[in-house]
Amino acid sequence: MQEPTQDHLIGTTVDGRYTVRSRLARGGMSTVYLATDLRLERDVAVKVLHPNLANDPTFLQRLSREAKAAASLSHPHIVGVLDQGEDGHIAYLVMEYVKGHTLRDVMTEQGALPPRLALALIDPVIEGLAAAHGSGLIHRDIKPENVLIADDGRIKVADFGLARAVSANTSTGALIGTVAYLAPELVLGQAADARSDIYSAGIMLYEMLTGKQPYAGDSPIQVAYQHVNSVVGRPSDVAPGLADDLDELVQWCTATDAENRPVDGTALLTELRHIRTTLTDEQLDHRQSPAPTPHSPAYAPESAPVGSPAGNPTEALATTASPTEFISQQRNPTTIMAAAGSGLQRSTQDPTDHDLNQPGKRELKRIERQQAKDRARAAATPVRQLREGNPRRRGIIWAVVIVILALLAATAGWFFGMGPGSPGTIPDVKNKTVAEAQQLLRTAGFQSEPRDVFDDDILPGYAVGTEPRSGAEVRKFQSVTVFVSKGAQLFPLPTLTGGTLAEAKTALNAAQMALGNVTEAFDDKVPAGVVISQDPATGKEVRHGTPVALVVSKGPQPIPVPDVRGLAKDAAIKALQDVGLKAVVAPDKVFDKLPDNGVVSQSPANGTLVKGDTVTLTLSKGPKMVKVPNFVGKNADAAEKELKSLGFEVLRKQDVVILNLVLVQNPVNIEVPEGSPITLTVV
Repeated sequence: MQEPTQDHLIGTTVDGRYTVRSRLARGGMSTVYLATDLRLERDVAVKVLHPNLANDPTFLQRLSREAKAAASLSHPHIVGVLDQGEDGHIAYLVMEYVKGHTLRDVMTEQGALPPRLALALIDPVIEGLAAAHGSGLIHRDIKPENVLIADDGRIKVADFGLARAVSANTSTGALIGTVAYLAPELVLGQAADARSDIYSAGIMLYEMLTGKQPYAGDSPIQVAYQHVNSVVGRPSDVAPGLADDLDELVQWCTATDAENRPVDGTALLTELRHIRTTLTDEQLDHRQSPAPTPHSPAYAPESAPVGSPAGNPTEALATTASPTEFISQQRNPTTIMAAAGSGLQRSTQDPTDHDLNQPGKRELKRIERQQAKDRARAAATPVRQLREGNPRRRGIIWAVVIVILALLAATAGWFFGMGPGSPGTIPDVKNKTVAEAQQLLRTAGFQSEPRDVFDDDILPGYAVGTEPRSGAEVRKFQSVTVFVSKGAQLFPLPTLTGGTLAEAKTALNAAQMALGNVTEAFDDKVPAGVVISQDPATGKEVRHGTPVALVVSKGPQPIPVPDVRGLAKDAAIKALQDVGLKAVVAPDKVFDKLPDNGVVSQSPANGTLVKGDTVTLTLSKGPKMVKVPNFVGKNADAAEKELKSLGFEVLRKQDVVILNLVLVQNPVNIEVPEGSPITLTVV
């Protein structure tokens, strides 16, 4: 939702490149704007940090490092970081613009989601986290507001690296995060790792399944206290009818002790997808009977900053009553928690009942049940035979057993010490030919299988890497996959001709291609603004990011109207046709001094037309013939006046005027063309 309030940045251009068009959202650390990248002519999201962060040079250096790390992530479920910089007092991040809505909007509108939808929505979030964790990046602020859902259904996680940069910038090592989803170790001032993101994702899944957050309070510190000292309950306690596997999944993710959670996003993604395949349709489509209720935050401050988005903006926690505060990592965590006024010290009591719901405890419980069954079966089996047999025979049998066991032990020692079961280190085979890569692996004691993959950087036929990756220590009997480059993956270019330039840009963005040079050309058949041609052509297979040059029509070329007045009819028509115009002859001719069929006038007489336009010609039917009266012997002035009224041109010849009479007139008493000169000799 765009902000209605006036913003001084709207309409300005940041760093000479990003023209700010509107404000999208405002949070505790920054304001997000919709902007146009003038260089690449595309929409982007520009996150402008608040002045208290932008004015710290140390923070700007740290932000640059974090932005570079986040920009290295290229994953379909992670919002890409495109640029970072400073423009005067403005520090900004430029990110991919995802037009759509957030997961918070879905949860606010629908309340508790059916498990099928909840698992489908969180799956790409966990997949994005898995990719980030694999690259060594931690998000630290997972929440529904940071999960973006595009209009075409794509789901992306936003704001990687920003929370880490901001929290590292505070003078006391304060922690930045949204209190409703904050992992206990972060509240206690401990280091964040991948399991901190897992905790936040587990809280988010709890809220998606139940329509409520597990902890609520009047202030952030009360919610933080519950994260540290309580165990997240089962979602089915709030939303009866949910499958036990969903309860166990949520409690595994939200274990208070990070050691009891999935180690990273990859581990969680595997279990999540396993659960999705094992639940029945009835369990997946289970819906709560109460009507959806609007989201209620974990705590309710008296007021929120103007323009802040609904839900839970990213905040910093503290021990005061302010809704946006800091929890210092340099203070004793017990002192911090005690400041809430109700003995806020981390409990040391073993929450036995709840721990049984954690995946590790659940497995122990299952094993105990199996052991009880085994003991019951053993109790029903005789432990002594009716006839004990020959003691000597038993001695031989035991000797054979011992020898066999010794041989097995020796074989196992060889197998795991020097044989195929011994550990080895996977060599680096990148940029090697397939034969060279397999030879390196054989030398290291491994068997390998090639697998073709696309790669933008490695030449076709050369190794991209291995699975397990190079440097990993594994048993030699394990098969190693060698990934062999098939070259860059190529994609067909969309058809851009026939549409407007704006439509072409949209199509290029959707196909993940770049806009190349745009030139304009006149075209008599294609309207102005429509794409005439593209290079490379439609359907040609190219890499993502390939620039596509466009030629855009300027419409028909304007033609200056030639002046054909005074020309004969045929000559005038040909002159117009030669420049691409059509001649139309007016039906009525007019008297003129021009000869018959001479062009007296044209419409239009000047300006420009386009090819095929018409010019109307008015033709002469020759001069009008007028009989010249005889003015010899008459007053010269009266004669001149009368001749001019008849349309003649009067020429007077006179030396000394005495009588002012016409002595000689030429011509006289004959018909001549109107406008002809009449000579009067005056005495």
